[in-house]
Amino acid sequence: MKKLLRDWECAEYLSIGISTVWLYSRQGKIKAIKLSDRVTVWAKSDLDAFVQSKTLTA
Repeated sequence: MKKLLRDWECAEYLSIGISTVWLYSRQGKIKAIKLSDRVTVWAKSDLDAFVQSKTLTA
């Protein structure tokens, strides 16, 4: 089962601000999953892949 994180959990996990989580989602850097009109989550596995891609290119 996928571990799903809310925006504030993503921000904490990635050590970024909540507004940056939403910015990265709009830019397509991390994939958001809409559960309803008011609930959006992110898969931890997608965040791990994002972090991995950033550490390989740095």
